[in-house]
Amino acid sequence: MKTENWVNRASKIMPGGVSSPVRSMKSVGGYPIVAIDASGAWLRDADGRKFIDFCMSFGPLILGHSPKQVVDELEKQVHAGTSYGTLSTKEVELAELIVNSHPAVDWVRFVNSGTEAVMSAIRLARGHTGRNLIVKFDGTYHGHADSMLVKGGSGLATLGISSSAGVTEVTANETIVLSLADIDALKNTFEQLGDSIAAVIIEGIPANNGLLLQNREFMHTIQKLCKVYGALFILDEVITGYRVGLGGATDYYNLKPDIVTLGKIIGGGLPVGAYGDRRDLMEEIAPLGPVYQAGTLSGNPLAMVAGIQTLKRLKEDKEIYNRLHETTIEFTTALHSLLEDNGIESTIVNVASLFWPVLQDSHEEIRRPDQVNTHAVEKYGVLHRSSMKQGVYLPPSAYEVSFLSTAHSNEVLTDALSKIERGIQS
Repeated sequence: MKTENWVNRASKIMPGGVSSPVRSMKSVGGYPIVAIDASGAWLRDADGRKFIDFCMSFGPLILGHSPKQVVDELEKQVHAGTSYGTLSTKEVELAELIVNSHPAVDWVRFVNSGTEAVMSAIRLARGHTGRNLIVKFDGTYHGHADSMLVKGGSGLATLGISSSAGVTEVTANETIVLSLADIDALKNTFEQLGDSIAAVIIEGIPANNGLLLQNREFMHTIQKLCKVYGALFILDEVITGYRVGLGGATDYYNLKPDIVTLGKIIGGGLPVGAYGDRRDLMEEIAPLGPVYQAGTLSGNPLAMVAGIQTLKRLKEDKEIYNRLHETTIEFTTALHSLLEDNGIESTIVNVASLFWPVLQDSHEEIRRPDQVNTHAVEKYGVLHRSSMKQGVYLPPSAYEVSFLSTAHSNEVLTDALSKIERGIQS
């Protein structure tokens, strides 16, 4: 079995045999997928098995794997250069696309990952306000910068830990963690510590410890309190940016965040990150201001080209988001019926082209990670393994969110439902 051989080789030279913990399949069981190629909605492993992919690289691939318009332009760019170490035309083109489409971004700075974007946004907030405290929410994930690893996201939840070793007590003490959807706790925190809070950060739609859709009142209360107390409101749109619409969660909730972080889709599947906001704030970034941030590969031309082609497609096809949303509703409705018909209680949360199957019967909207019980996590592991055997790849953690792409046709989704049901009944 080639997969087993590759995993064994990786385990001898890489921690856990992976470059990111959730990929290890630790919480769902079985061997990690060892991918060799992918196209459209399909992923193929080292043993030649094909899987209908609902993980989609954890979100960036809204046009599916290897879309022709992206690949064609990448091939041209490889011959034109893979890294310059200077300003390129492609950076300017992608920056213009972002500034002209995202309502909260006047200026933008490119980095190499969502983690870098968040780290830089927090530094900017502290530099601008002269304050130290950052408020985040239990279960939200903002990358692996030290201050954001306190009670953060699916990776930690999957491993059953609340924070990471190596995060100092001083760093942890500068991060205030509140429960999602708890307006009273938010207000009380500002009443007690408002003059010391540099920023509040929240995912546009928390989607890294389940799809924890927050109500409009909560999101606007964050924004209002930040304004009243002089803190900055950081909206982490690494997942939601260009996934729930051109204006992301900013438009979805009609928000006016001070800083927005972006990633995933803006790189079309290549490593990328960005942060942006109003011009006066961005003028505090070096070389114009005192807040330093740099990166050798920031604005990498390959990532810029892939992002340009992806965003152009999303802007040109006016119905693309409506079609994705309708397809997601149809598929999740059918999936819920399939699970229920086979005796599996389920609640499926969806928004835009994201969906999250929770294998429990919930009589209330799930807005916090503690609303998911351990039995639901165990049952998801069983579903994941049975689906894998039939050729369907669901995200490798009960806390991860699934994604549809334009490559998930009705034919593909019908096939996926049949395979999932065969897995359950086998």
